[in-house]
Amino acid sequence: MELETVMRTTAAVRQYTDDPLDDATLYAILDDARFAPNGGNRQSWHVIVVRDPATKRRLADLYEVGMREYAGFTRAGLVPFVASEAHWRNPPGAEPTPAIDLEAARQVPVPPGSTDHLVAAPVLLVITLDLTNVSAVDTGLDRLPLTAAASVFPFAQNILLAARDRGYGGHLTSVLSRCEPEVKALLGIPDDHVLATMVPLGRPVHQVTRLRRIPVEDFATVGRFDGAPLEPPAGKS
Repeated sequence: MELETVMRTTAAVRQYTDDPLDDATLYAILDDARFAPNGGNRQSWHVIVVRDPATKRRLADLYEVGMREYAGFTRAGLVPFVASEAHWRNPPGAEPTPAIDLEAARQVPVPPGSTDHLVAAPVLLVITLDLTNVSAVDTGLDRLPLTAAASVFPFAQNILLAARDRGYGGHLTSVLSRCEPEVKALLGIPDDHVLATMVPLGRPVHQVTRLRRIPVEDFATVGRFDGAPLEPPAGKS
């Protein structure tokens, strides 16, 4: 498949057929994905391949806890866990001050079937990052640090691209991070690793051929943030 096609048609897939995803194909997907850029070429990610049905069910249950919290923000008309407030609402060593009552949100059920795809997926890839071997160069800016994630998320996206090229699909989810201690205990993840994302993979029920995204000129400017939009070449729209 052409690179342009893969990039333009890699959708978030949450419905899978009963087709298996064998180890040989999964190995090939990860073998391609490992060439992702990362800080210092330290390659500090680790992938836990989860196929056991009981473990998938437990991960789905933990995922549902995060989804309930996420839905609580949505019901309140808020951006869930909005990044602009994360730094001051969760100061190290002090009590967090979430914008909603998270305990109350956890008691409200999510729509039936919201986590079924995690159990149905042939494989769940739990991706961790070794914090002792990556840099967070935006530390100390009085905001949420983000740069360490650049050493793992290109790899995770490469997994989706390599899967798409082979007729498989999945999605990145960070919701499971709401239960990181339980996930670490379940999967034996060491203290110096943190949960970066989870990627369910399987063969999609429907192959997406067109995605909706805002045009380049809506997010790219020339010279400055408030500069003129980067316009498409003449004759291209």
